[in-house]
Amino acid sequence: MIMMSDELLRIEELSVRFAGSSRNALEKISLQIGRGERVGLIGESGSGKSLTALTIMGLLADNAKCRGSIRWQGRELLGLRDAEYSRLRGEEISMVFQEPMTALDPTMRTGRQVAEVLRLHERAPVGKARPRVLEMLADVGITDPQRVADSFPHQLSGGQRQRVLIAMALINTPDLLICDEPTTALDVTVQARVLELLRSGLDRAGSALLFISHDLAVVSQMVDRIAVIYQGRIVEAGTRSQVLENPHHPYTAGLIATADLANVAPGARLPVLDDFWKRAADGQR
Repeated sequence: MIMMSDELLRIEELSVRFAGSSRNALEKISLQIGRGERVGLIGESGSGKSLTALTIMGLLADNAKCRGSIRWQGRELLGLRDAEYSRLRGEEISMVFQEPMTALDPTMRTGRQVAEVLRLHERAPVGKARPRVLEMLADVGITDPQRVADSFPHQLSGGQRQRVLIAMALINTPDLLICDEPTTALDVTVQARVLELLRSGLDRAGSALLFISHDLAVVSQMVDRIAVIYQGRIVEAGTRSQVLENPHHPYTAGLIATADLANVAPGARLPVLDDFWKRAADGQR
C-alpha cells in the first residue's frame, strides 16, 4: 500500500470526450503511482493508453473535455494553465514518445535540443550546458557523444535517436517518467540495450515510471504493477505476477494469450477474444 506521503500521481474517475463524439474516449480511469514505483499500462492499440499519458502531460487537443481528477503531489492538474503546466513538463514529469523523429526538431542539432531542456528549467544557460549534455548522452550509452550532439536527428540511427530522447527526459531527474512504446520501432538487439539503459537511468534519477507498451515481455521486465485498459476503461490492475500469472478478467487473459499485440491493427478484434467480444456486445462484462 502506498502511503500518502510517498504518492506522486493520483488519477480518479478521469473521463475524456472529444467534441463531436457520442462516447468517452476514457471512462472513469483511476490509477495511482508512488515515488520510485514502476507501473505498466497495457491494452490493444486504440484502447486509451497513449491518451491517458497525453492527458497526464496536459497535451490534449482543445476539443477534448475532461472530467474527474489528476492530482500531482496533491496539486490538481486539470484546469491548469499552459504556463503552469510547462513548468512541470521536463522537470517534474517527463515523457519519451514512441517515434523519435516526430519528437525531435529536424532543424536543430541534437545537443542543442538536450541543452534546451536544461535552459527551459533554468538549470544551465545553453552555452554552459555542453558538459552536462555530453555526460548525459554518454550515460544513455552513446559512444561518441560529441559527434551525436553535433548531428541533426536524420544523421542518427533509430537507436541513437531514442537514446537522445531518453537523455532529454532524464537530464533534469524528473520525479515521474512516462514512456509510450519507447522501443517499438527498434530491432530486438537495440531494444534490449535501450531498456537496460532506461532502467539504469531510472535507478540513478530515482524516478517513478509509467510504461506503456504492447509487448508484455518488455512490460514484465520493466514494472512492478500493471493496469489493463480496454475501450478507455481500466478492467484489471495488480502486481506484475497477479496480472500476468493469474489474470481475473477475460480481456487480460486474451491479451496474454496473444503473442504479438504490436501487429494488431487499431480496431481489429483479437481472435482469442471472440467470446469476450460477444459477451461485451451483450452487456455481460
